[in-house]
Amino acid sequence: MGFIESEERRFTEMEELKRLLVACAGLGRRKDQEDFQGSRFPSEDFDVEDDGAQKLVCVTSGVSFLGLAIVNRLLRRGYSVRIIVHTEEEMEKVREVEGTNSNNSIKAVMAKLTQIESLLEAFEGCRGVFHTASFTDPAGLSGYSKSMAEIEEKGSENVIMACSRTPSVRNCVLTSSLLACVWRDASLQELSSVINHDSWSDESLCMDNKLWYALGKLRAERAAWRIAKETGLKLVTICPALITGPHFIHSNPTATIAYLKGAEEMFRDGVLATADVMKLAEAHACLMEAMDKTAFGRYIYFDNVIKTQDEAEELATMIGMPASKISGNVSMKSPAPFELSNKKILTLMSTALHSCYKKIRN
Repeated sequence: MGFIESEERRFTEMEELKRLLVACAGLGRRKDQEDFQGSRFPSEDFDVEDDGAQKLVCVTSGVSFLGLAIVNRLLRRGYSVRIIVHTEEEMEKVREVEGTNSNNSIKAVMAKLTQIESLLEAFEGCRGVFHTASFTDPAGLSGYSKSMAEIEEKGSENVIMACSRTPSVRNCVLTSSLLACVWRDASLQELSSVINHDSWSDESLCMDNKLWYALGKLRAERAAWRIAKETGLKLVTICPALITGPHFIHSNPTATIAYLKGAEEMFRDGVLATADVMKLAEAHACLMEAMDKTAFGRYIYFDNVIKTQDEAEELATMIGMPASKISGNVSMKSPAPFELSNKKILTLMSTALHSCYKKIRN
């Protein structure tokens, strides 16, 4: 955030915004005629109010790579979405395409994560908040410096505090990272070989190895849980693997590079994984809708674990970096010390799908 964008990237994001708004503009007219599609679940608690007004949710950093995907999913489910933007350039992007949004289901507001008062204004009237924002610093190593970790933690504190102080906000979904779970000392015998939603990275290890992106996500998530417990706010966190998808390296280059610091060690330990951005966005929507029923705590999300040299080379080609930066000279003849488990999120999404089928049959 805060870096100067290339014209190519700006054009790509503008076209993506236009595409999703045009696609969703006629959604209401087609809603009763659509057949069920496996990638779409009906809203339950977040359906239309008795007075006909759609319930409103807010997405921080809604023009980011992940933010756009979440907005896309929410609009297709019939939500009204308020996007938080942080710069005049981001606001201009949304203003240029708001005219195509005939049903007024999307709106951008300017707010700063460093100012609680501006967040209170942005969240007013919203039933739920998706906190997806992340900080990057092009001047820092791998686009993420130690100071960014401190800013990320403070931003998380402000968002959760603002949610707790906004009467309309019932639930918050915070996007953390799988890096907040996987950085542990493999030599410690007492550690479980399974890394799941109960696993936390070792803060000292992150500090010693200058894994600032992992440290920022770890501290931000812990700060969110601390304030949520103090205030009674309903919170769930989702910890995704390296986010991939169409054109992701062009849309999300800094975060991708920052995530992959230490990639060789992650590959060796069996915890280097990827997550498709649209499937991840669907998981976010499912979590929000299930928070008043079964969703609770933390969730790990990934689609694929990079286990072989061939898979490492394929990922390297996708992101335009040497394969040696991912897999190094590691031989995978011996089993990896750790195994990732995303059983918790898969169970939740399977339950949502089963509930959807039941509704259709009835």
